[in-house]
Amino acid sequence: MIIIEKISQTLLHMSVAFSVAFVFTGSLSVGGLAALVEPVCNVLLLPLHDRTWKKIRMRLAKSESNTALAN
Repeated sequence: MIIIEKISQTLLHMSVAFSVAFVFTGSLSVGGLAALVEPVCNVLLLPLHDRTWKKIRMRLAKSESNTALAN
């Protein structure tokens, strides 16, 4: 079931990217290019995003534990 959800998400992202690019440019080729480039950018940037949020959560947890120990 997860694979179906991921395929659905990818198609949604591609559709949105195509639609936005097409509306702004009126070009099918630019819309198609955007639909192909956008998922690639997501694949490359999502791990960086996830690592950043993991570090933020770790810092918050450390800060909260230090505050709890000080009280």
